[in-house]
Amino acid sequence: MPRTRIFRHAVGFGAALLLSAGLSPTAYAAGAPAASGRGAAELGAYWTAARLTAALPADARTGTGTARGTSRGTGTGPGDTPGATGASPSGDGPRPGESIPPSRSFDGIPQAGTFFWTDDSGTGRTCSGSVVRSPGRDLVLSAGHCLKGYAGSAPQRHLGFVPQYHDGLTPFGIFPVRDNGVYVSQEYYDRGEHAGAAYDFGFAVTEPNQDGKRLEDAVGGVHLLTGSGYSHSPVRMIGYPGGAQNPLECRSRTTKWVSDDPADPGVFERIACDGFVGGTSGGPMLVPWSGGWAVVGVIGGYHTGGNTSQVSYSAYFDTATRALYDAATTGAPPAGPAPR
Repeated sequence: MPRTRIFRHAVGFGAALLLSAGLSPTAYAAGAPAASGRGAAELGAYWTAARLTAALPADARTGTGTARGTSRGTGTGPGDTPGATGASPSGDGPRPGESIPPSRSFDGIPQAGTFFWTDDSGTGRTCSGSVVRSPGRDLVLSAGHCLKGYAGSAPQRHLGFVPQYHDGLTPFGIFPVRDNGVYVSQEYYDRGEHAGAAYDFGFAVTEPNQDGKRLEDAVGGVHLLTGSGYSHSPVRMIGYPGGAQNPLECRSRTTKWVSDDPADPGVFERIACDGFVGGTSGGPMLVPWSGGWAVVGVIGGYHTGGNTSQVSYSAYFDTATRALYDAATTGAPPAGPAPR
């Protein structure tokens, strides 16, 4: 089961939690910011600590909650086979005798966070992301499979990014993702999340928080590295596991991984780190850089990040990644799925 943790099928799971908090699902959704007026101040007022901690993520395709299993899940893109699942090739996961570095829960860093969403029927939390340096000082990097469902000028669901979220706290506020501000490559839309696994990255352009501060002004940013090769050490990987209120971090290294699955073709970065379950998709793979960190990958790509919690993957950041970054930072029209 892939790591995507979009809350599309989680009404049944969320209802019990909301009732335990004294909120019915109907009442909970009714107070959500309207689609036409979800400004930062409104989001900040809506997302109380109780609502933040109640917004548990779940898988977009299977409706499960936190851990990944052994199948690749149901295809969702034009290049996927609807309803198809399959056993993973033997190469996806730890190698015999491989040492798997442990992860630890911590309070996070300002440049990494998670997304919360609202729509007419409810709320939820989805995936992980990192703030990348940009001219507009407003850009979040995540996985394409995390962001593609929120694209367009009038998305059904609205995202807000919370940097360094932990324990129901928003230390830097909430930054709404701009309508028509989600950038995923056209190749990913056209090929689907499996055949297009090599393009599983995306950017979200944010609006200022409730204090009027731009994202990068509030938390700083990491440098986007492209064309830097597959092997990096040391690497610090960060992600928000589904159902947990704190992120995980792990120190390891990346190596080159040539896909052994024809359904997910390409060459990817591979990293061994224990405990990276659903929700961690889009989390950054960071390397030391002058003045802070640089990002060389995000959890995603091959099998949308991998079918085990011990080994993760990333699409390789190359000229396609840089071109998408350029589109997002210059305000070019975002790509989108082909009309059906």
